[in-house]
Amino acid sequence: MSAGAAAGAGRPSGPTRYFDHIGERRGPRSEIEPVCLYLETTNRCNLLCRTCPRTFEDLEPPADMSWDLFTSIVDQFPKIARVVLHGVGEPMMVRDLPRMIRYLKARGTYVLFNTNGTLLTRRKGKELINSGLDELRVSLDAAERDSFALVRGRDMFDRIVNNVRSFRALQRDEGCDTPRVSLWLTGLKETIAELPAFVRLAHEIGVPEIYLQRLVYFSEGQGLASERSALFEQLDGPEAKLIRNAEELAQSLGVAFNASGATEPGTSLTQQQDRQPWSPCRRPWTLMYFTAHGKALPCCIAPFSMRGYGAFTLGDATQQSLREIWNGARYQEFRRALLSDAPPEACARCGLRWSL
Repeated sequence: MSAGAAAGAGRPSGPTRYFDHIGERRGPRSEIEPVCLYLETTNRCNLLCRTCPRTFEDLEPPADMSWDLFTSIVDQFPKIARVVLHGVGEPMMVRDLPRMIRYLKARGTYVLFNTNGTLLTRRKGKELINSGLDELRVSLDAAERDSFALVRGRDMFDRIVNNVRSFRALQRDEGCDTPRVSLWLTGLKETIAELPAFVRLAHEIGVPEIYLQRLVYFSEGQGLASERSALFEQLDGPEAKLIRNAEELAQSLGVAFNASGATEPGTSLTQQQDRQPWSPCRRPWTLMYFTAHGKALPCCIAPFSMRGYGAFTLGDATQQSLREIWNGARYQEFRRALLSDAPPEACARCGLRWSL
């Protein structure tokens, strides 16, 4: 799994405004609600990505989120604006995925998920189209077969490219613009040279937009998720030129080229001047993330930034209501710490490595 698009920088507004500064609360407790849910529909996966923590350690016992747990979470916020159906796992392995999407779309929710694309068959593609899915993000991470195997751990590049090409053809045949499809590439020293080829590949198979995603990694690193592979704050002249060339190529081909975190590609990898790089983050005021077993985590980035869930588990949806978790002591303290000089450990270095 590649962590999907993150919330944009800036303070939350409306019902999600919780703190303007330490100790100040806005609005009665009943008005404080998230606007986005991340639901880890499964923690199982059919790849062994060398940038993903689940490849190197057991995070939780393998499981799909049960239908009962899914509906119990969703029904507590029936007007939720946005739901992301991925976490540390491959969502298309979940039998109930189309049913989950339909359940959310029936209430007007915007629904998306990241996939590795290995299971995007014609039948499953039709199911996604018919479900009303709004957005499908394909984490491809390479433009060539060998580099894909290096990053993703299995030789499935050709299958994924053919799957995505066929899905876009199916959409054209059906006259359907949704789900909106994009290709994602995690920026690594090992693959950045392929960025222009990645743009050409997207154009060739009919994908209208690509994203460059920043690498997130533990301080000690695992596999390719380490400082030696990271581009952030380490762009040299040739690498920066590659990004500029890819931007120009994308523009000439009519492919939208963006970066995770609502930024443009070059900016997403340059140094942040803020001495508290975690401070612009507003995820704990805008979203809730639940694992396949119902653990509440601060965001989808946390599992990539430090080991073990114990230090940043904020509640349990099988034992507590979402409002009890959201307004509870753990969340309150997590928010206060994030606004201080001593942020939670999961966040202390995150701002250095991830687009806010």
